[in-house]
Amino acid sequence: MPRLNGPEYLPDHNQIDSVVIFLHGFGADGQDLIGLAPFFASHLPTTAFYAPDGPEICEISPFGRQWFSLARYDADYLRRQTATQATAFEAMYEGAQDASGSLQSYIDHVQKKHNVSADKIALVGFSQGTMMALHLAFRQKTPFAGIVGFSGALVGASHLISDKTCTCPVLLVHGEADEMLPIHAVDLAAEGLTQGGIDVSVLKRPHLPHAIDEEGCHAAVTFLGDKFSNQNQKST
Repeated sequence: MPRLNGPEYLPDHNQIDSVVIFLHGFGADGQDLIGLAPFFASHLPTTAFYAPDGPEICEISPFGRQWFSLARYDADYLRRQTATQATAFEAMYEGAQDASGSLQSYIDHVQKKHNVSADKIALVGFSQGTMMALHLAFRQKTPFAGIVGFSGALVGASHLISDKTCTCPVLLVHGEADEMLPIHAVDLAAEGLTQGGIDVSVLKRPHLPHAIDEEGCHAAVTFLGDKFSNQNQKST
């Protein structure tokens, strides 16, 4: 099982009471999302930010990383057609499952480093990173504060109820002009999560392609600030 590494962004003080872990998309690496950290930190000043590189060299780009192979689980690009997305996402369950061990170890290491409870950790994913975040989050011993998923999908929806060991709130943000993972993906994810008893909110962004925009970032920091604040209130 590979040990993950990647960039980090820490506050310039010792008061860290929460952690956000960014999970990049297929063909990128941790540097792709750690650039969001300064903006997030301006709203979450006592949060540490991490962005691990995926465990595998990307199969289509030696300069990028992947969490799992897409050529193996969706060689026919079924994920890009509304009618066949559900089939594609179901097939990716095995890939996400295989990648989850190294990511879990990384999260456990960061949690121990900062001595924070699981309910002060949030995962923020993009595309394949969202798939990993949604796969890992509901298979924890104790729940995370929340999950933000940009432009992603829920893989292996048929396994969720039987695999689920906890729940946490989810915010899904998706562009209506996404050609890589058309907007139907977020509808499938919301349906699967709701059927699994998970609290999910959806923000659809008009004209947005497979990307993260300013409105989505504002929604994300508002969501995370609320979830971290709720945990602070529960502990007092």
